[in-house]
Amino acid sequence: MKELTLLSRAPKLEYGLAGEIDSGNADDFYAEVSEQFRLAPAPLVFDCAKLEFIDSTTLGTFVKLLKLAKENGFSLTLKHLSPRLKKLFVICALDTIMEIEE
Repeated sequence: MKELTLLSRAPKLEYGLAGEIDSGNADDFYAEVSEQFRLAPAPLVFDCAKLEFIDSTTLGTFVKLLKLAKENGFSLTLKHLSPRLKKLFVICALDTIMEIEE
């Protein structure tokens, strides 16, 4: 999946996100991240500096990944969200359940 790049496996599973993640590729996004997480559970970190677009399906996918992380004692952090994308997380109150860094 070209929108998802594994940047680091330890001490965190850190991914770089780019382009668009929407209903057309959100299942692949979830499958790839959850598979890596199951192989080596660690905090999930997503660098969103190059992420341009997400839809409601992707918001739900982030919630599923957060649930997976928390069930295993880990966290999920989003970094470098554009103001427009950050607004989506705030409107949906997802900023209250997951960590969002500048």
